[in-house]
Amino acid sequence: MVKMRVLLSGYYGKGNGGDEALLATLLQMLPPDVTPVVLSGNPEETHRRYGMESYNRMELLQVIKTLRSCDAFIWGGGSLMQDATSAISPFYYGGLMAIAQVMGLKTVAWGQGIGPLWRPQTRWLAKRNFAGCSQVSVRDRNSAALLSDWGIPHILAPDPVWALVSKPVPELAYLPQPRIAVTLRNHPQLTETRLANLIAGLVGLQQATQAFILIIPFQKSEDLGISEKIQSQLKDLSKIICAEDPQLLKGIFRGVEMAIGMRLHSLIMAASEGCRCFALSYDPKINRLMENLAIPGWNLENLPDDANVISRIWIEHYKNSESLSSDKIQSLINGAFLHRELLKEVLK
Repeated sequence: MVKMRVLLSGYYGKGNGGDEALLATLLQMLPPDVTPVVLSGNPEETHRRYGMESYNRMELLQVIKTLRSCDAFIWGGGSLMQDATSAISPFYYGGLMAIAQVMGLKTVAWGQGIGPLWRPQTRWLAKRNFAGCSQVSVRDRNSAALLSDWGIPHILAPDPVWALVSKPVPELAYLPQPRIAVTLRNHPQLTETRLANLIAGLVGLQQATQAFILIIPFQKSEDLGISEKIQSQLKDLSKIICAEDPQLLKGIFRGVEMAIGMRLHSLIMAASEGCRCFALSYDPKINRLMENLAIPGWNLENLPDDANVISRIWIEHYKNSESLSSDKIQSLINGAFLHRELLKEVLK
């Protein structure tokens, strides 16, 4: 029996922990009788990690040739159709989806967070892409509302990464407890002044709680410099932990008391492992998660300009807040498996 070949497209191979977690979850959820093929920014690394066929996402002729060899095409999670960070991104992903649909492949938009879509051209392309899909799943209510406005059938389920199986991280056994995890990223809204205030607030939080600080770069190229700035102020009271395996990355949050995060999937991973979370938002997708799970936090633009205020609020959150209940976490994990059921249905 010839296995169905399925081409997976997302922001893979770029060293972004959240997007790699989406790929790992997608591979975990694919039916066993399909052969996945991955478009990647680093196909050699993707092949090494997952042991499967992988091609350079920017080599158009190779991509077209690979599409011709496949039976289905999947947008594999994340905010692929948005023009807030790049006007090029929706045309790249939308173009691939359009080609796959013209070729007659089964097409799936899986675990999507749609928008913002500020430009008429990108809105038109997105609407056309989603309307042509065999199946669509989205991860937040705003995306679902947009598809409903467009009259496009879809399922709404929690982000797939809720269901990613985590692995224990051996080196954590030798680090002090309690622990607080911090994930900041490079972004125009994180100015030098705001970063300095956050670091000073973190120092105050550490002194008040005597917690050990785990600093987690989710994307080395974007996060490591900031992580090193944080550690320079916390010396022997912190450790930078880099994990490229998404299951290990999620496992870092086991046994962590509180997580302070800018990155969406750092907050999802932390919440799913039972951490109390505090969000620092630079993007509507973070605000959507904050709203859905009642996670406290600040938009970076509204960050208090007094480090003492920052640390005081964090200390109060550390002492008085609660993580999601085990029932709520299990409910979100069960809900995330709806993305797997959709794949079973369409990849017959």
